Amino acid sequence: MIDDCVQNDVHDMDLHDIEGSLRGDEAAYARLVRRYEPAIVQQMAHYTRDRGVLRELVQEVFLEAYRGLPRYRPEAPLLHWLRRIASRVGYRYWKVQRRERDRSVPLEEWHERIMARPPEVEEPSEAAELLYDLLERLPPKDRAVLTLMYFEECDVRMIAERMGWSQTLVKVRAFRARQRLRTMLQEIGYRSSQGNE
Repeated sequence: MIDDCVQNDVHDMDLHDIEGSLRGDEAAYARLVRRYEPAIVQQMAHYTRDRGVLRELVQEVFLEAYRGLPRYRPEAPLLHWLRRIASRVGYRYWKVQRRERDRSVPLEEWHERIMARPPEVEEPSEAAELLYDLLERLPPKDRAVLTLMYFEECDVRMIAERMGWSQTLVKVRAFRARQRLRTMLQEIGYRSSQGNE
């Protein structure tokens, strides 16, 4: 019951600050940013490990949110709306990064770097580095669906809502993305935990 009261209070504060922002009150929008910046920073950290880029992505989320405030519908919490914007900002960033990387690092060179690693990764940081390397090689849609599903722990409905996809499309993309990731792991000599398939 207390949680509902707190959520209602936050929702009322959000509506008050949104109205103020739409009237041009910069302090009202600054309050919204302060209220939700930690959650958006945490979400955008899934899209980059570079702190400078992270700051830029967070700024982009709040800039897009500011421009879109007239279209916000208060039936859903503001944070849900901000998370949808953040997912799309991160996805666009990956698309740009993919185009630039494809022009600068040939697949063969990347594969040679991965193959130079020891066959068994002992440190969790090395395993994380390998995972990020592999995810960066996936198409942005595959990377987005896996990130939302496994890092942000979104269910199919939430992913569909954030990305503007149907639930069926989310399921198909998740299946194909896992298949691509499994194939990449097999190509570099790592065995699937499910054994030979």
